[in-house]
Amino acid sequence: MTPKSSLPYVDELPIEIGADRDTTWAALLRVVEGSFASARGRGPARLLACEDTELSGPRPLAPGSAFPGFHVEIAEPASELALAGRHRFSIYLLSFRLEDGDGRTRLVAETRAAFPGLKGSAYRALVIGTRMHVLVTRRLLTATKRRAERS
Repeated sequence: MTPKSSLPYVDELPIEIGADRDTTWAALLRVVEGSFASARGRGPARLLACEDTELSGPRPLAPGSAFPGFHVEIAEPASELALAGRHRFSIYLLSFRLEDGDGRTRLVAETRAAFPGLKGSAYRALVIGTRMHVLVTRRLLTATKRRAERS
């Protein structure tokens, strides 16, 4: 397990969703698994020497579930989903918190990561410095919003 407090804070991105927490939770699980569990993710996961390169564990997502690049650390229904991983350049945690917001749900994606060594610093510049990470995370949040609000 990768405790949140042991990894440096990278960023936090929120989105407001016009659906309750249970509906948002179901949408989040589908979007996350659909985004990361495809066969397309295996190649990059192997290239980076990710700890997790295959689909495994229980479905729907629960602690012990894995897909290329991530494994589920925390899955507290309608509350928090935390995905952890590591590869040759980084150790990371992407967590999603669901918060009540006046008949809506506020979904917050928080990223924590360490990028050890010179190669880790270069990787950080590529992924964080170019804002590629922000674009991917926003895409996950927006897709969750669309799916939840359609339900």
